[in-house]
Amino acid sequence: MTDLKLIFLGTSASIPTTRRGLSSVAILRDGELFLFDAGEGVQRSFPKAKIGFNRKMKVFITHLHGDHCVGLLGLLQTMSMVQRDKPLTVYGPRGLVGFLRNNIRSLKFGLTFPLDVKIVREGVVLEAEDYIIKACIGKHRMKNFAYSLEEKIRPGVFDPKTAKKLNVPEGILWSKLQNGETVEVNGKKINPNLVLGPSRKGRKIVISGDTRPSATIKRFIFGADLAVLESTYFDDHHEKAKENLHMTAREAAEMASEAGVNQLALTHFSSRYEDVQPYLSQASDIHPNLIMAEDFLVLKVQYPD
Repeated sequence: MTDLKLIFLGTSASIPTTRRGLSSVAILRDGELFLFDAGEGVQRSFPKAKIGFNRKMKVFITHLHGDHCVGLLGLLQTMSMVQRDKPLTVYGPRGLVGFLRNNIRSLKFGLTFPLDVKIVREGVVLEAEDYIIKACIGKHRMKNFAYSLEEKIRPGVFDPKTAKKLNVPEGILWSKLQNGETVEVNGKKINPNLVLGPSRKGRKIVISGDTRPSATIKRFIFGADLAVLESTYFDDHHEKAKENLHMTAREAAEMASEAGVNQLALTHFSSRYEDVQPYLSQASDIHPNLIMAEDFLVLKVQYPD
């Protein structure tokens, strides 16, 4: 089983507050860090969240509004100052390459590690052995990508009694069978299907970035184990949400409920709301498995089974 946890590094929209930094969400999975957005000052959150600067990491930028990407510059500079040497790949919309190149040149800092910047398009962003990252375009003032991290199908539960009946010795051969590999015992091939139960689903996490509700986003978050959706406004500023192409808590909850999302976490709150808890009922009445995110809140994502 692979541990999977999500850490909110910044949960404010546009303007930081005394309690909330600007947008950034970290996902830690099997020793790898996936960072979604990098609001200004995000590098300050790394030590507090006990995240190291020199680790296997990929960064995904939803869009090029400052509260989602300006902190990337400080993060890269800090990584260089602590002598990071591991390669880093940053994914984001068109314009990200020029943004980084021009600012790194202007700020006159060099990098101590290889940096690769990849332009994102809708669909599969990258595929690894056991997970896929996908992107979907939201509805915002500029091109905004929502991202999903989706684990691939896992092998079924291993049956040790059947393995013993088939004379498979414990140890490395059991491990291979559990990983879905065919093994050979006394010249006879043992298919993993003989000792494994039905295949099991992996986990799905979605990060929305900034967006209005849309049919496209609703399809994208369908069946997610955890969806992190923006909730810049509450009902008292519904018209502003429509005008500025953001969501209210109620709209996010409605969309998540219709999409069959298991757990919903709301974030990206306007700085006008000093305390968001009084507004909780506007969304929890619609989607009861709901969390109002706070900086440094940690969510452990369990397997669906």
